[in-house]
Amino acid sequence: MATQAWMAKTRRKPKFGVRRHNRCRRCGRPRGYLRKFHLCRICFRSLALEGALPGVTKASW
Repeated sequence: MATQAWMAKTRRKPKFGVRRHNRCRRCGRPRGYLRKFHLCRICFRSLALEGALPGVTKASW
């Protein structure tokens, strides 16, 4: 989990646009980020298994 201070710092507008880095909106994780859902892979998986994300189903083939 990211600290509250780090999350507040990343919410501010950076001096230059290229310094912006995507972070999970739920836990603040910087890696494994899914742009479409604004979540990391771990939070995405837990919410998808709960059924909290509409239109997301587990693959079966």
